[in-house]
Amino acid sequence: MTSQNNAELETSDFQFKCEWKNAFEDPDFIKAFSTEILEDYILKKRWYAGKSSTLKYIEVVDYFQIKSSKKIFYGVLIEINFSEAFFQDYFIPLSFVEKPKEKLETGTIITQLAFQGKEGFLIDAIHIEEFRKLVFDRMMNYGEASNPKTLFHRSETVDPVKYESSKFMGGEQSNTSIIYNDKYVMKFFRRIYTSKNPDYEIIRFLTEKSHFQNIPGYVGSINIAFDNDETVTLGLMQDLIENDGDAWKYMLQELKTVFQNLEKKKISPTKLPNINLYQRQPIHSIPPEIIDFAGLNIFLKISRLGLRTAEMHVALGSDMQDTSFTPTKYNGDYAVWLKNRLIYMFQNRLNTIENNMHKLEGEALKLAKEFLDRKKEIREHFLNFNWTKMKSERIRIHGDYHLGQVLVSNDDFYLLDFEGEPESTIQDRKVKQPPLKDVAGMFRSFHYAIYSTVFNNDGDFKQNQEDLFQAGEILYKYMIGVFLETYVSKVQSENLNIGYKQEIEFLLDYCMLEKAVYELGYELNSRPRWTIIPLRGIASILKNKKH
Repeated sequence: MTSQNNAELETSDFQFKCEWKNAFEDPDFIKAFSTEILEDYILKKRWYAGKSSTLKYIEVVDYFQIKSSKKIFYGVLIEINFSEAFFQDYFIPLSFVEKPKEKLETGTIITQLAFQGKEGFLIDAIHIEEFRKLVFDRMMNYGEASNPKTLFHRSETVDPVKYESSKFMGGEQSNTSIIYNDKYVMKFFRRIYTSKNPDYEIIRFLTEKSHFQNIPGYVGSINIAFDNDETVTLGLMQDLIENDGDAWKYMLQELKTVFQNLEKKKISPTKLPNINLYQRQPIHSIPPEIIDFAGLNIFLKISRLGLRTAEMHVALGSDMQDTSFTPTKYNGDYAVWLKNRLIYMFQNRLNTIENNMHKLEGEALKLAKEFLDRKKEIREHFLNFNWTKMKSERIRIHGDYHLGQVLVSNDDFYLLDFEGEPESTIQDRKVKQPPLKDVAGMFRSFHYAIYSTVFNNDGDFKQNQEDLFQAGEILYKYMIGVFLETYVSKVQSENLNIGYKQEIEFLLDYCMLEKAVYELGYELNSRPRWTIIPLRGIASILKNKKH
């Protein structure tokens, strides 16, 4: 196969008797496309999520044409079946180019092939500007007739505008994002689900129904409608938020300065006043020693993040008509679903830790042994979810909430990526859960930011690691306390029922332990040195439970 950008076209291995416009009606093309052409290409793509499994076969599930005045493009939905007896669905838009006018990057060429003797390249159409413009125009003028299966939509909150430009946005791996007119971002979902994508559902609801401001607003979308009333989301367009990067990067910068204060101000971690985990902390009553150590700015920012998180949850539980976004009580079905899911995950992590003990040393090894010694207690904790005692309500939540899902812009925060937890099924991601699960996810992210600062700046701080960790654990409790003070005040003033103090603390413990056990598997497999972070988190939660 040629993969030169603008190489002279040679005679390709793939010769088809049909025309491009009838390609997906030709059994010979479909067979070659799904067995030979695609397999070689897809394994190399960063958005392909099946790299750790064995590909068995690929099947074209559906396709649609989208035409401009000069060109025909295809949107193709494929199902990849694995030897491990599961499958994944993907979306690939296709173009056939005889003589490329624009320079093609090697990675955009799927293969060289010929239709009725016309040699050319089969290309991922997202790399063709004409395709990107066509999608934009269809979305902006969605009232115009198009393929009945393909549903283009533009929000009524947005006036139609003309196409000016489009370019790739760097950085992401699981989807492909295009910036349009330097004003909008279009996310093409590569891995797709036979259901509306939660990101599309939630962003559209928050923009059009509850008018939540601190997200990139919903502009439009592409969905595919099937005869069985199922809908698959292929693309989501949102406002482009000018930003200073994500909150993870911002927090690491802040924390580096905070830890440097220990040496600069000759602060002894042993003399820092401590508080209990989950103790609510109004900013004006933070002890002066802590302000001297951490400064005021970090707490003001955490309070603002707590406020935006509370506003998000109030908005997500605000609809009394659309049952997808109506708060609901706990029940037996939810408890069974939760326990089954967590016990399965816990067993999986136990197996991982038992098989990877040789990678650990020092305190991490000690904590790992303690974790295994207490496995019965942790399993019982997960099984100890008595829904009949729950007075709070469940709502749709973010589901994968952490500092990396938050943009910093003009001293404020914008919340992103409502797709949910990557390991979960699409149905599980839509289950209403305690809003405190998102809060627990953010707290685990705070913990990671503190430890990451210590690990990644080895040598920048004069104190030994243990002193840094000790100061970090105290700071962590104040960060949680400040966040909770703002968050709980806001949700309760808006009548979102998250329970009273005892229930809040039970749910936080429950969700934090789930998050920390979830993290264990990732760290053991990819960064054994960092396993100490979830292990310390687990130890701290178990210790807290005894009080």
